[in-house]
Amino acid sequence: MIDGVATDSSSTPSNEKPRRARRTRMTGAERRQQLLEIGRTLFAAKGFEGTSVEEIAAKAGVSKPVVYEHFGGKEGLYAVVVDREMRRLLDMVTSSLTAGHPRELCEQAAFALLDYIEEYTDGFRILVRDSPIPQSTGSFASLISDIATQVEDILGREFKSRGFDPKLAPLYAQALVGMVALTGQWWLEVRRPKKAEVAAHLVNLAWHGLDGLEAKPHLIGRRKS
Repeated sequence: MIDGVATDSSSTPSNEKPRRARRTRMTGAERRQQLLEIGRTLFAAKGFEGTSVEEIAAKAGVSKPVVYEHFGGKEGLYAVVVDREMRRLLDMVTSSLTAGHPRELCEQAAFALLDYIEEYTDGFRILVRDSPIPQSTGSFASLISDIATQVEDILGREFKSRGFDPKLAPLYAQALVGMVALTGQWWLEVRRPKKAEVAAHLVNLAWHGLDGLEAKPHLIGRRKS
């Protein structure tokens, strides 16, 4: 005790510097995942052109060469982010199509896309942008085409059972999936009405349009070609 003040014999001597807490080093896989998540957030907020390697590296607390080491540059990181989001959305849609009734299948497909928009908003923002990378693994248009392919078989069977030409199923599949996708882009920003109500209205238009489908549709205007 000095001047009535208790001293701690275990305290650090004045001539020694306090030890710094050790930083845990990330594994290569952990660092790659971290860069992907940071890139995904920045690409969604700023777009490809508005995002720099310097900013990605700074957010990750690493130097620029680390980004190049894992992805070869911003283009490589962007391509991987886009590929992952495309596979995630396609998996969500295809795995949702489990019902037996065609109308419920339409509902499941609509919900799958709206679920993705709600849960992976950053990913959807990236997908709906035109990719600036020519060698990118895909585009939103090609993704919609992939999803439409999954719907073709369902529509083909429905057309056949109604006596319609099943060869037209791809055209209708593209139209239906495109309608849902474009509505999803609009709902991404407004978020009204609620998800279930949006799905109900989409299916209302799609199903009652199909329900009253003409086997041989005709044009009523003057133009015929």
